Amino acid sequence: MKSAVIVFPASNCDRDAATALEQMTGAKPHMVWHQDSVLPDVDLVVLPGGFSYGDYLRCGAMASQSRIMREIKAHAERGGAVLGICNGFQVLTESHLLPGALMRNAGLKFVCRPVPLEVEETQSAFTRKFDKGQRVVFPVAHGEGNYFADDATLDRLEGEGRVMFRYAAGENPNGSSRNIAGILNEKRNVLGLMPHPERVVDPQLGGTDGRAMFESLIEALS
Repeated sequence: MKSAVIVFPASNCDRDAATALEQMTGAKPHMVWHQDSVLPDVDLVVLPGGFSYGDYLRCGAMASQSRIMREIKAHAERGGAVLGICNGFQVLTESHLLPGALMRNAGLKFVCRPVPLEVEETQSAFTRKFDKGQRVVFPVAHGEGNYFADDATLDRLEGEGRVMFRYAAGENPNGSSRNIAGILNEKRNVLGLMPHPERVVDPQLGGTDGRAMFESLIEALS
């Protein structure tokens, strides 16, 4: 599986994503600067966490206008896989590659801790190695992770099986609508999620629950 990690100004999880990809695939991903005009020939593009452009204006809004985003949209339109984690999820909503928006956490405080999740759907390239209903723990680290969409959009996401992860009951760290932690686009090749699977692929970092996501992608895209 060939992959690329996009680097925006003030990305701080790009190396985390690159390390996880190299550890899982045995190959170094391409590190692509946000103002590059060419995307390498890859199967997977990762938009990492961090504070792109210092989170000015709205989180992800300025990054969504970066030159490389035109190539990422074309990659997604061709059926290529795109994974947006934390700030990457915010960039995907601001780019209209995913519906809804990420707002300030309901408690108005930055949240940084491991959070239990439940796997809602396993019919995707991102989740096929999980079990439906499986409980996993991924860390979160965000101040604007409160997923919001109107009821019609939420009903459509649920009805089409596009909610991939939910925060476990009583564990919602940010007030996200219907406990949603991660969603797919209509073509099911773009995933955005707030928790960080790339931080739980190595037992030395405290957990391996994120490995199944990368194993899923390797199986689907290799």
